[in-house]
Amino acid sequence: MSQLGWSEDRVERLKALWADGLSASQVAKQLGGVTRNAVIGKVHRLGLSGRAAGGRIARPRPASPPRPRPLAPPRAAPRAPMIAAPVAAVPPAPEGPGLIASMADLCGPACKWPIGDPKAADFSFCGRPTEGAHPYCAGHGAAAFRPGKRTLLAKDPVIRRVLAGLAA
Repeated sequence: MSQLGWSEDRVERLKALWADGLSASQVAKQLGGVTRNAVIGKVHRLGLSGRAAGGRIARPRPASPPRPRPLAPPRAAPRAPMIAAPVAAVPPAPEGPGLIASMADLCGPACKWPIGDPKAADFSFCGRPTEGAHPYCAGHGAAAFRPGKRTLLAKDPVIRRVLAGLAA
């Protein structure tokens, strides 16, 4: 605590300065020998109030005309209900043993879908023809790659902020 302490005179001066609207830092400078935090503590212990938050003096504001309300944006026409596109029939995954028994024989445009337990003697690969660069036939491709919602990077709020910063 300060060496001067809180005498009756200093407390009365604190009350007067505080009522005048000075900040805690300004009161501490006027009193001398006390810190801003000491002033805040003493004001709190004395229960002094009647001031706006932040040490600002509440001044009456001049009357200003009311702001015009912004026009409501035009409403969009109701959308027609979305109709799901017909899903193309996917051939079922082939059943039964595979056509290729050894991984060494698995080359070219052949389905690489494993069938059975790799430790079992009857383990094999599908081996049916594939389309293009796909690793599986149509039936096993449908089982391996299921369509679903893909989250677009542009919808990520962090990515959107970065993209907005690059555009500016």
